[in-house]
Amino acid sequence: MRPDEVTQIADAIMAAGITSIEVPLNSPDPLDSIARLVKHSGDRALIGAGTVLTPDDVAGVAGAGGQLIVSPDCNPAVIDATKAAGLQSFPGVLTPTEAFTALRHGADGLKFFPGNLVGEAGLKAMMAVLPQGTQTFAVGGAAPDNFADWIAAGATGFGIGSGLYQAGFDAEEVGKRAAAIVSAFDALVAV
Repeated sequence: MRPDEVTQIADAIMAAGITSIEVPLNSPDPLDSIARLVKHSGDRALIGAGTVLTPDDVAGVAGAGGQLIVSPDCNPAVIDATKAAGLQSFPGVLTPTEAFTALRHGADGLKFFPGNLVGEAGLKAMMAVLPQGTQTFAVGGAAPDNFADWIAAGATGFGIGSGLYQAGFDAEEVGKRAAAIVSAFDALVAV
């Protein structure tokens, strides 16, 4: 993806009202994209990385100016490094044990991943024991057509990947998808 495409797609996402953007570290030139987006977006969005697996990854993201670390797993070393760097931490969890481990290490929120394995019923059961006010994000299997079920179960937000962007999508396509996602979410939380 050309550098101008990165910023055009980010502009489309931000124009729709999405204010947290993660660049997966397994994408081409992720740290360059993060640095470019941080500079471009200013205070309009929280920019960071997804698929963060090691403390060294955290250091790279921090060096690029990122503010957000999203992981597919609950790795206390990654959470600790994230918090030590002054960044926000959203580790992936699947079980209550992982959720409490993440929170004990200072996670700012929990990424329930893969969401389709946890399911709405699983999230609802865990919400009965998680501290009140815990930020919970359904990722993997969450989409506008089932946002209502996830929110009823306790999700406070969603992580949308391929439903928002896939290689080959231009800014117009991403903007349309982002607008539909935000509209569906806003309709539910405004009630």
